[in-house]
Amino acid sequence: MDWQPQLNTPAWKNAVSFYVDMLNNYGPPGASSNGFNENLALFSTGKCGMWIDATVAAGLLSNPEVSQVADQVGFAPAPIESYPNGSNWLWSWALAIPQTSRSPEAAQRFITWATSKDYIQLVADESGWVSVPPGTRTSTYENSEYQKVAPFARTVLSSIESADIESPAAAPTPYKGVQYVDIPEFQAIGTQVGQRMAAALADQVSVEQALKRSQAVAERFMRHTGYIE
Repeated sequence: MDWQPQLNTPAWKNAVSFYVDMLNNYGPPGASSNGFNENLALFSTGKCGMWIDATVAAGLLSNPEVSQVADQVGFAPAPIESYPNGSNWLWSWALAIPQTSRSPEAAQRFITWATSKDYIQLVADESGWVSVPPGTRTSTYENSEYQKVAPFARTVLSSIESADIESPAAAPTPYKGVQYVDIPEFQAIGTQVGQRMAAALADQVSVEQALKRSQAVAERFMRHTGYIE
């Protein structure tokens, strides 16, 4: 609650050790280099048996035009250990207009169109209902045509609605958010910590070393930006 980083705790060691052991024993080769697109390619070609990621992947994996396992895939909430909110992420690929834009009115018109019912219908007409953008309109999940081809619709909607940004962790926190800490420095801290987790996954350092270095990085950022003395 005093903004002190706590990355070298037993809970972090248990979680990261589990992650590293699981991927090294059961995951694909070179897992530390795989992002969303690489894992999508593995799963959609039948080379991966389980993939935990964003709900946006559901439509891609259920589309026979891009997925070889479209008729064999099922969806379920991500597993948790003990904290019910532990696997509920809430993220957004949001459309925004920078203050430096020379055409903010045109940008606003585009955003309005790109998130409209007309656009959803256009995508459905051109590429099929299973390809429409998820997570943008409640009416999409109420559409009977979408429900027919999207057996994942109820799971996705439930996942979005149940994400609780007020309670991101089992213990009290001074921030809100799910998976992320809502401070400007989070991206930079996350990038550097992520690199150290990747090093542990690639067996370049031990989990203990990765966490110790991550703790030092986080503390340095938090001191430099004035969150802690």
